[in-house]
Amino acid sequence: MATWPRRNPPSHHVRVTFDADRLRGLLLSPSGPLARLEVVDEVASTNTALADEVRAAPSLWPDPGLLLAERQTAGRGRAGRTWTTQADTSLTGTVVVRPNLPPSSVGWVPLLAGLGVVTALRATAGVRAFLKWPNDIVVDNLAGHVEGWGTWRKLGGILTEVVPLPDGPPAVLVGIGINVTQRPDELPVPSATSLALSGARHADRESVLVAIVGSLDRVARRFVAASGDARASGLADEVAAACVTLGRTVHVDLPGGARLDGVASRLDDAGALVVHAGGEDRTVLAGDVLLVRSPQM
Repeated sequence: MATWPRRNPPSHHVRVTFDADRLRGLLLSPSGPLARLEVVDEVASTNTALADEVRAAPSLWPDPGLLLAERQTAGRGRAGRTWTTQADTSLTGTVVVRPNLPPSSVGWVPLLAGLGVVTALRATAGVRAFLKWPNDIVVDNLAGHVEGWGTWRKLGGILTEVVPLPDGPPAVLVGIGINVTQRPDELPVPSATSLALSGARHADRESVLVAIVGSLDRVARRFVAASGDARASGLADEVAAACVTLGRTVHVDLPGGARLDGVASRLDDAGALVVHAGGEDRTVLAGDVLLVRSPQM
């Protein structure tokens, strides 16, 4: 990974357009880990757009590639939610990889992507970011309780998808969205925040992007080297250490409308959340996890 050239970082609320040529020089091989990088002004959803392109011409998107957008008008979140961004305020992009891994390891992908993002944000922006199972990036603002979130606020999220291909392993898309320079009046919900509002050392989208791409690459290499075994690679322990959900009393809104109350005790071998409820362990594969208010929150 190339060293980021010295420059004066923009102030927290200054909006600076991506310099595509500069980013390609830093992130494309041999200087960086990417095989392809495309930067667009606007797209409905980077995941949808990249999935369509990969299906139509897989060879044009080698592993790993990144589609980066200045603005997303109909981004997709988990459970069919939509997510939009103003121009020059966020990091919105999708990485495509083709890891030859067992299907049982796919459940770890959003958590490992989140770990890569959290590690990068801590290192480059000085923000103590954490994971909230299954796919949220959060920080603790230490004030202002929001139901289901306590004092935690969402900086961004991860959306992963598997795209079957006619030849070879499927493509795995990892969509990443991070709020960077938004002001309070630009945030969609009270539980959201941005780097600029979270005490970050700077709100330079390009330096944050370079750090995230490098961190994701290092995590991916460790995961692939362990043949998709998160525990053997040591990544499972790092995810658990970065996950604010574990050890807390939670409400889980399950698909279909059911609700589960209990203590989030651990992650199983597939990355699913294990909740101790009613004297037994329940495995949660998907659901909205709400943090119950406690004296520590």
